[in-house]
Amino acid sequence: MLPLDFILYLQIIIFLFITPGTPRVVIISYSMNYGVGKCIWSAFGDVTANFIQAVLVVFVIGSFFSENSIILNIFKWIGVFYILYLAYDIFKSRPKNLTDKNIIKKSNLSFFKDGFLVAGTSPKAWMFFPFIFPQFIDFNTNLLTQFVILITSYILLDFLSLIGYAMLAQKLIKWITANPKTINTISASVLVIIAVIIVISQQY
Repeated sequence: MLPLDFILYLQIIIFLFITPGTPRVVIISYSMNYGVGKCIWSAFGDVTANFIQAVLVVFVIGSFFSENSIILNIFKWIGVFYILYLAYDIFKSRPKNLTDKNIIKKSNLSFFKDGFLVAGTSPKAWMFFPFIFPQFIDFNTNLLTQFVILITSYILLDFLSLIGYAMLAQKLIKWITANPKTINTISASVLVIIAVIIVISQQY
């Protein structure tokens, strides 16, 4: 049994994934600086955080977040400060040289952590899972089956879109190496703008 309005659900999440939000900006910059292979770990971190959020909302917390604005505000400010930290880190990093054979100091676990924290503290995600995700589940029948279908679709499409952004960024790598600070400056600036927009627009 498919979840309620499954096609509509797919349309909504595809629209979310093609929109360049914070995780995509981070993935693009990491792809430029470290390569697509390292971005896979950030993408794993992202979808892991989303899976935990979905489980908490559907099976544990329920409407807790919608009734406790303080918790949403805590996540909001954690996310804002972490986004600003990432903006600084990206701005200071050196874009990858195609002939550079040096060992990358940033570990796979660090890439996973960045993806996990960006998605895990994202107000956009904490709005989606409590308020939109449950709307496509009939809680009176086959809850687990519907949940598995919905979250599997979400994780698969999210992961593929993140890697797609990373691969697209690699197409520009030659131009970027000729303009080494451009993408870092643009990415850092976009992250700062996103953080400001979150502060202004996300009011609970």
